[in-house]
Amino acid sequence: MKLIIAAIKPFKLEEVREALTSIGVRGMMVTEIKGFGTQSGHTEIYRGAEYAVNFVPKVKLEIVVADALAEQVVETIAKTAQTGKIGDGKIFTLDVDSALRVRTGETDGDAL
Repeated sequence: MKLIIAAIKPFKLEEVREALTSIGVRGMMVTEIKGFGTQSGHTEIYRGAEYAVNFVPKVKLEIVVADALAEQVVETIAKTAQTGKIGDGKIFTLDVDSALRVRTGETDGDAL
């Protein structure tokens, strides 16, 4: 099993969710986050005053899938979340040792 963590632009969330559902992803965890990378924040003007915004809002997706589906999930997120502009996000893939569905006690692949 693989854990895929993706940080994407918030307005791309619904489009990415629909694309992942269409390839068979049955669940994901979504968290609103703030961060910066190459973009290093930006400035905004509010009521005539300029403010530095050091952290940019993003959405973090956490998805656990079978090894066979992991590459397709990464490709789908990358293709769907891409705008071609700085700050499109990052995707990380990690190994998962075990999983347990609390309600039924199912483990590993059956718990997904």
